[in-house]
Amino acid sequence: MGIPLPLCSCGVVPTALSLRKMGATRGATTSFLISTPETGVDSIAISYALLDPVMTVFRPISAFITAVIAGILTNIMIPDNSVTPIGMLTPCTCGVCELKADDKARIPYLKRISAGMRFAFVELLGDMAKWLIAGMVIAGMISYFVPTSLVETFLGGNITSMLLMLIVGIPLYVCATASTPIAAALLLKGASPGAALVFLLAGPATNMATITMLYKFIGKKSLVIYLASISICSVGLGILLNTIYSFAGIDGTAIVGTTSQILPDGVKTITAMVLLLLIIHGLYRINIKNRGVPCSDRD
Repeated sequence: MGIPLPLCSCGVVPTALSLRKMGATRGATTSFLISTPETGVDSIAISYALLDPVMTVFRPISAFITAVIAGILTNIMIPDNSVTPIGMLTPCTCGVCELKADDKARIPYLKRISAGMRFAFVELLGDMAKWLIAGMVIAGMISYFVPTSLVETFLGGNITSMLLMLIVGIPLYVCATASTPIAAALLLKGASPGAALVFLLAGPATNMATITMLYKFIGKKSLVIYLASISICSVGLGILLNTIYSFAGIDGTAIVGTTSQILPDGVKTITAMVLLLLIIHGLYRINIKNRGVPCSDRD
């Protein structure tokens, strides 16, 4: 369930705790907490555009493997005798969540499609736009200011490079969308695909704010399993990814962003302008027009 959802590491916490409160096991909750922020339909699409097809496929598979392993370990090592007390959660007051299935079914089909398109191109795009822009800016700074030799020296190897990337990624707050252009810039500078994968997995799933919240709500043991699973699996999967690239004779630096060559330059320019206009519109609707307006009253 978590893999396609576009939620960040902080946004996924209340959702996961709601599932826990409704009866999900500790393992299922942990799996959801890991798989959701590590990837999503938005980050998969951006991975295909900015990285390469191998990384695009391997990234969600890695998130799935990490989440399942963490969930299984949690269920084995921590008895699930009681539901975690969650007294701080408040029910949704927007009115939409209270609709019964029959009531939702009565909504005209075209109106449901319109609502879905509005969510995709206004709300979702507005939410992810600032992080996407931030990721692009950071990627540009890395490309311009960071010497290639420096990246090749520290991030171009195998285990040592991945451990260094793990140390950087765990406390850093970066969502799956914003981490993608940063990983692409590091790959272009000479980082190994495995090191980039470690950043793509560890960065979005962990940060100091998330760690603090998880320590309070899921407990010390669950948090240790959570962090250990992400660390060990990301490094192990990074080694596997480096092996795949090496065995297939693929130069990660050479194929980064090459999928964009499929489209003519004119099409790319037009769609880029359309995307820019949608981003501006989404940011305006979310941050200005809807400020202070209850969600039930938003159009």
